[in-house]
Amino acid sequence: MTDDSPVPYDRGLDVLRDVYAGDVVTLPEGTMAFNDVMVQTLFDQVWRRDVLDVRSRRLLLMGVIAANGQVDTWKIQARAALKRGELTPDELRETLVM
Repeated sequence: MTDDSPVPYDRGLDVLRDVYAGDVVTLPEGTMAFNDVMVQTLFDQVWRRDVLDVRSRRLLLMGVIAANGQVDTWKIQARAALKRGELTPDELRETLVM
């Protein structure tokens, strides 16, 4: 993990935008406390770790989302995976078969 920016929120926001291929609405820091914590911890501290790549993290996340029956959330992940070139349509279908 490298620090490209001195502010954890800004680093997390960059990762959030990258992970979702720019398809998410981002809030300015201080708008909502939960959002600030999510961006700083989930995206700056978890998604930036270098042990697993984004594709692997997304596959794990998509399995959890599918197991919980969250169709709309799964679609968001699938769309981002396609836009980022992480998964093909065939691979996405196979995740559902699995």
